[in-house]
This record gives sequence, C-alpha cells and structure tokens, in this order.
Amino acid sequence: MTQTAATILIVDDELQNRKLLEALLLPEGYRTRSAASGEAALAAVAESAPDLILLDVMMPGMNGHQVAAILKADPATAHIPIVMVTAQTDREARLAGLNAGAEEFLTKPVDRAELWVRVRNLLRLKTLGDFFRDHSLILERQVQERTADLQRFRTAMDTTADAIMLVNRTTMRIVEVNATACDLLGYAREEMLLLDPARIDGVTPAQLEGRYDALIAAHGESEAAETCVHRKDGSVLQVEMHRHAQRSGADWIIVGMIRDITERKKAADRIVQLNRVYAVLSGINTLIVRVRERDELFREACRIAVEVGGFRMALIAIVAPGGAQAVPLAWAGKDAELMRAIKAHLAATEDAAVTLVARAIREKRAVVSNDSQHDPHLPSGGRHAESGVGSMAVLPLIVGGGAVGALALYAGEVEFFHADEMRLLTELAGDVAFAIDNIDKQERLDYLAYYDALTGLANRSLFLERVAQSMRSAASGGHKLAVSLFDVERFKNINDSFGQTAGDALLRQVAEWLTQNAGEANLVARIGADRFAVLTPEVRQASDMGRQIERSLEAFSEHPFHRQDADFRISAKAGIALFPDDGAGADSLFRNAEAALKKAKASGERFLFYTQRMTETVAGRLTLENQLRQALDREEFVLHYQPKVNLQNGRITSAEALIRWNDPRTGLVPPVGFIPILEEIGLIHEVGRWATRQAIADYLRWRAAGLPAVRIAVNVSLLQLRHRGFIAEITQAIGVDALAAAGLELELTGLIMDDIKHSIATLQVIRRMGVTVAIDDFGTGFSSLSYLSRLPADTLKIDRSFVVDMTASPEGLALVSTIISLAHSLKRKVVAEGVETEEQSHLLRLLRCDEMQGFLFSQAVPGAVFEARFLAAPAAGVPVRDP
Repeated sequence: MTQTAATILIVDDELQNRKLLEALLLPEGYRTRSAASGEAALAAVAESAPDLILLDVMMPGMNGHQVAAILKADPATAHIPIVMVTAQTDREARLAGLNAGAEEFLTKPVDRAELWVRVRNLLRLKTLGDFFRDHSLILERQVQERTADLQRFRTAMDTTADAIMLVNRTTMRIVEVNATACDLLGYAREEMLLLDPARIDGVTPAQLEGRYDALIAAHGESEAAETCVHRKDGSVLQVEMHRHAQRSGADWIIVGMIRDITERKKAADRIVQLNRVYAVLSGINTLIVRVRERDELFREACRIAVEVGGFRMALIAIVAPGGAQAVPLAWAGKDAELMRAIKAHLAATEDAAVTLVARAIREKRAVVSNDSQHDPHLPSGGRHAESGVGSMAVLPLIVGGGAVGALALYAGEVEFFHADEMRLLTELAGDVAFAIDNIDKQERLDYLAYYDALTGLANRSLFLERVAQSMRSAASGGHKLAVSLFDVERFKNINDSFGQTAGDALLRQVAEWLTQNAGEANLVARIGADRFAVLTPEVRQASDMGRQIERSLEAFSEHPFHRQDADFRISAKAGIALFPDDGAGADSLFRNAEAALKKAKASGERFLFYTQRMTETVAGRLTLENQLRQALDREEFVLHYQPKVNLQNGRITSAEALIRWNDPRTGLVPPVGFIPILEEIGLIHEVGRWATRQAIADYLRWRAAGLPAVRIAVNVSLLQLRHRGFIAEITQAIGVDALAAAGLELELTGLIMDDIKHSIATLQVIRRMGVTVAIDDFGTGFSSLSYLSRLPADTLKIDRSFVVDMTASPEGLALVSTIISLAHSLKRKVVAEGVETEEQSHLLRLLRCDEMQGFLFSQAVPGAVFEARFLAAPAAGVPVRDP
C-alpha cells in the first residue's frame, strides 16, 4: 500500500479535534475515517482495518488506553500502528500509553509538521513490516541490536559532564540529547526531542539555519563561542558552546556541546570588581600619605573612586556643626544632574533624614542598596537607575566614636556590594576617617570656622565663597543673582528681657524659618548677632525680587516664634544688592547689600535695593500692581468700541471692544500699559470676565432701546483660554439673556497654536453656544497652518502689519491676497485691521476682503459716543468712501 492511499482512523470524542486532524491529513493525500468513542473505534476496525489509528487518550466510556490494549491483544489488529494524541506530557502518561501498545505520541495542540513526519514514518515501518512479515525473527533481532546500540550510545552521552545535543539539519529537529542537557535546560528528554532548537538559542529558525549552513560549509571545522541559551523557565544561562557538522547518510547532524560557565563568569566578574576596589583602596591610601589638606583629600579620593575604580559617582559628605545635616564637600561622577539631585536631597530639611547618607551617619554603620531601581528604602531610586546607578554603598566616617561624615560610592552594576567588597570598603572608610582625624588640627578648626556654632548655618566667609561660586554660574548663564541681608528688629530687647537662652532659641528658629523660606540651607548664613544673609542664585527681573522680599518680610512678621509659653512676633529690615548691577565681586556685592540695609533701617523702609533707581522701579511696579487690583474694585476700567465696516456696502457690521483704564491719577491708559501686568499677576481672568459681561450688557441695552445693535468682539488672551473655568465663565456670561450669545464674538490671538488641541476643544464648545470666534492677528505666531481647517473659527483678522506692507511692496500685496483666498476657501470671513488710508481700503475691496476696521473709518470711542454716532439712524449706514 502506498503512502498516499493509506487510510487513517481518527478517534476522538470532540468533533472539532476530529475535523482539525482531517484538515491536516487530507492535503497529504491520506483517506480518513473517524469515530467519536472507543466503542465506535473498535466497531470501525472490525468493519475495515485502517492503516493507522490516531487515538485520543481521554474519552468518556472506554478510554484510549483500553482501546489500544484490546486492538494489540488481537493478532488480526495488532499490526496496526497506533499514535496516542494527548495533552498529557508527563512521564507516567507516556509509560501508560506504551504499556497499552501505542507506537508514537502526539501532543495537543498538534503540530502539522510533526503529525506528517510521525504518520509518514509509522506507515513506512508498517509497509516494511508487511513486506518482511515472513522474516519477523530477523527483523526483531536487528531491532534489538539497534536498540542496544542506541542505549549504549545514550549511556555514553549521559556520562559526559557537558551537555550534548544532536540536531538534524534537514528536519531542524533535535534527534538526541544527553541527561546533562536535559538537566541544564530544565526539560525532560521527550520534551527536548519535540523542541525547536532555535528556542534554546534564542534566535529565529532562519537565523539558526544560517549558522548550521555555515558550519556545514566549513568542511568539518568546529565553532566555539561564549553565548547564551534559554532554559524552560525563561531564565538565561551563559555557556561555552562548541559545534561541528557531521555527515549521517544523506543528512547532516549538527553536534553541539554546551558547558555552563555562569558561575565561572560570576567568579571572573567578582575578581574584576574586587580588583577595582583594591585599586581604589591602594590609590586612596597613597593619597593619604602625601595629602595635608582636607579638601584635596576629599576631592582626590572621589576622583580616584571614579577614574580608577570605575564607579559611576563618589561623594564625601561631612556633618555640619550642630549635627543638623550632612553637607557634600567633594564629589566626582558622570552625571551632573544626579549629583545636583542628591545635593538637593541632603540640603532639604524634609528629605535629608531619609537618605542613605543620613542613615549611615545616624546608625554608624554601612548602608547598602544593591538594586537602586527596586529598593523601596532608597529615595529617588528611579532617578538613580535612569542615571546608570545599579547599586550604592554609604560608609560612615567614624572619628572618636562619632560619625563625622560619610563616603558614598555609586556603582553601575546591580548587586555590586557584597561581603568581600564591603570588607575592603570598610577598611577604606577607616583609612579616610583616620586621615581626617590626623590632618592638621588647625585645618579642622579653620573648617569648623566656616559655620555658625549656634544655628549651624554658614558664616560670612563660607557665604561669600558660595556667592562667588554662584556669580560664576550667573555670568555664564546670563542672569542676575541677589544678596539679601536681614536684620531682626528688637532682638536686643528680647535678649535682655528673657535672657540669652531665650535669645539663642529665637535665633535658631529664625535660622530655620529663613532656611525653609529659601528652600536650601546652603543659601542662608548668619553673619552677625541678629543679622542673616540669603543668596538668590537666579533673578530674572528685579520686580520679581521685590515681590519676593515683600512677601517674605510680610510672612516673617506674621509668623509666631515660640519660646516656652511665650509667642514672639518680630519683624525685619532688608537690604538687597544685585549682581552684576551692584558689584562685580562677592565682597563688593555684600558691602553694597549692607549699605542698602543700613539705609533701610535709617529711613524706616521695610527694604531697599542698593541702587536708588532700582528701588524706585520696583516700588513703582509694586504700586502699579496694587493700583490695578484696586481699579477693578473701583470700576475704573471702561470699554471703548471700534466699528467694523463691510467693504462692499460701507455699513457697520460689528464692533471690537477695547479696554481702557481710566486711572484717576493719570487719565486714560491704553491696554499696552497694563494688560501685560494683568497677565503677569493673574488678574487678567477677573478683568476679562468683567469685559465680557460689560460688552454683553451694552449689547442688550442697545437692543432694548430699539437700536440696530451689532455683535461685539471681546479680546481673549491665551491665559484666559487655557484656564479650566473659561467655558463655565462664558456660559454664565451669556446665560443672562437668550439673545446674549448672538451679540458676542471672542477674538483670540494667533498664539492659540501653542496649544492647538486644547484650543480646538474649547472653541468647539463655545461655538455650539452660539458665540462666534475670530482669530486675531492672523499670520503672526502661526508655526503651522495644518490645523487651520480644523480650527473652529468664523473670522480671520489680517494683522495691521500686513495691511501696511500691502501698499509698500508687491510681495506684501501678494501675501494679503493669499490670506484672503485661503480664508475664503475655508469658508472664513476676513477682516483687515489697522486700515488708515483710502488706498488700503480700495485694494482690500479689490481683493474681496469682507470687512475692515481702523482709523480710516473711526478710532475706538466710548460706548456713549459709539451709540450716538454709529447706532442711531441714519449714521449706521454711512458708506466708506472709495477713491
């Protein structure tokens, strides 16, 4: 019987499984029959014996093992090959199938290629069995001898310490493995023989085939390499792999010998790590012998740790007098941002106590984090991991039984710091501590003299050093910095009345308040009995500094300072000097801040800048801010209206509301004089709400008076549009009357493109309310026109600068023409702003611009004037003259 004519009986209680096997077999030319139970299978065999049976194991009633046992017990059917199809892969299940008489196994879900190979091979064996049935004794003896040879081969392989795996290049199947390979990779032998070898290598089948073909082409030469293999549990092993190709009949067998070198690699890595630590220990001990200055010791020790030891970063922090905080005095590393973050943590009052440095100093023992990304006890562990820090160790520097500081080492590797490394590093920390204790005593005194013993803050000398350092940063960064001196008022009275103890306690509380207010202890110093200094490293505008000082002095005067049962409320004077305006060096800047403080105390002012002009500027700015806050309450803001005119018929179509400040001290102030300040101090939202409501009120009043009221456009800034309550504000404003929405238009600057998605969503909601939208200053501020078609707008307003250029050059005229055409193609109305000449009006009319506004027709006028001039008949129909 030929292979293509073979009949296969499929026995499975699940119809889906039977259909699947039929679908897989039919393309190979096999005929199939099926049975849904064990009993039906026996009946089908009795009716007509098949050439092969695919037999499910788990079936209700008679299971697969029982069916196989019955068939194999009958001489008439014993020769039919049986393939057990099962989802069970354990050894006991396979043994049960073999005992029942099965020749082969297939694991569910069935692999198509494996099914074809096993069926084809069994049918070939059956054909040979039929052919040689008369010679069964000879065949049985040959099979026994071959089985014995295979067993001897397997026994020899299993005694080998290395893992061995044989792969048939033609079928890309594993044909033999030894016990060591099974143990190494975590599979049973039967699982290995069914496994795709590419999975072990962690590559694609095509990649592995390419490697095997290269071996075959090498004519017997072997391949040796250190690589990785993938175990059953998903873990990865480092191995040393030798492969060569061996001819076997018409096939090539790839012989692979695998040796686990994971532990060897770990040991080698540990040796490298220990050598790095030994190198650091040796280098720093050599340094200790020759160095006589503490700063050099700390600086060079950190450098050696990074450059010689290969650490990502090293840091030495020393406890400030008073034991409040550990101050980094030296560091080296490859990530400046991480260094700044660590310094900030150490300087911040709230964070300092939970750092590993603080723990090592507090507990006087080494603290290790061997996995910075997943260590819950490590502040900012994610930031460390992003900077390439895998683990870190902090060792206290013990002098005289107390921890005077800490040495922190940051390694790129995870799990770097183990017992051997920590033994050497503990010795290293002891050597550094010994050097600290034995460096010249006067140097120690000089160092301690940098701090104020009472408050733990820097003194004048250290403060000036920090100012000088910040000056260099400010000069390179192109910004200002400020030195502010604070004098605590009536401190002498408190000290005399309540005693020095109370006075000292008060000074410590003042120091703590100033530190919290400054945000960093390194920015504050005590420079006299009742005088403190604060460094502001970055100042963008002097007015910002003025507001900051004013708020700080106000908060300081309101803060209760406690002493036993008494509360003190004290005030302070301040003097400020700015770099580079008031001094090019730290000393001169400091002296000028002292001069400003002295003048403030003499004049009774709460604070003064060193430069009189700066004081006046800041004072004027603060006064203006206060006046603007009062202007809203005092109803000093007014709206003027500028008409918009239809260019074709000359009739007024709408008006733009332009806000003015009617300052009782100076008269009418245009928007440019106060709108930027309103935006800066956040008052633009309240003033904007007022303008919208006032415009609606005027519109409704005109309608009620029977006048031909026109839609009023109100300007809306980007800050207002971004405000989360903006939509609610518009809803409330137009909710006063059903006709209010028809009288309102919102004019938005082209800078809405800065936040286009939010702008689109907001404007869509507003337009659904019946309020129209115009894009003001169109053509300026647009980074892209790609969103223009999606922008919910009714009108585009051409910026005045384009209107002016229109008559100055052909290019300017072409640009305006393009804008009008683009707007009309998008079904937008076009309004030209700043039209001042008849020539401009004529050209715009020829270009089919819809409307214009500008001094040619009218400037912005008060509401009463607008009403009388443009809304009362017959003025509303005055046409624009066409030259």
